[in-house]
Amino acid sequence: MKRILSLSLSIFFLLLGVIGIILPILPTTPFLICSGIFAAKGSNRFHKWLTSTKMYKKHASDFVESRSMTLDSKIKILSIASVLLAIGFIMSKNTIARIVIVILVITKYYYFIFKIKTIPNNTGVVKYD
Repeated sequence: MKRILSLSLSIFFLLLGVIGIILPILPTTPFLICSGIFAAKGSNRFHKWLTSTKMYKKHASDFVESRSMTLDSKIKILSIASVLLAIGFIMSKNTIARIVIVILVITKYYYFIFKIKTIPNNTGVVKYD
């Protein structure tokens, strides 16, 4: 049962990641990382396939292997998460919920700025040997 649940969640997050490639509103990287985590728990074969795809390598492998992301990825993830948290903050009238949201925003920015290394974008870079 646990294996089926893990595989189901992995496929669900994989689909969200694919949709995130098409729609600029959804961040791709966190969904692919979640998919990889659940795939590893559910099936070695599916996990190997997922981590060998171009999509996974392009969007998630840098973070998984070296805990680093491009500046573009960081900005996209932070901005979308910030908008969603701001909506929750505005919609909530509960003081405790608002405090929790503010703590989440501070923690999120701290983690992305100080704990995840920023690597240069490889797009448009021409290397001459």
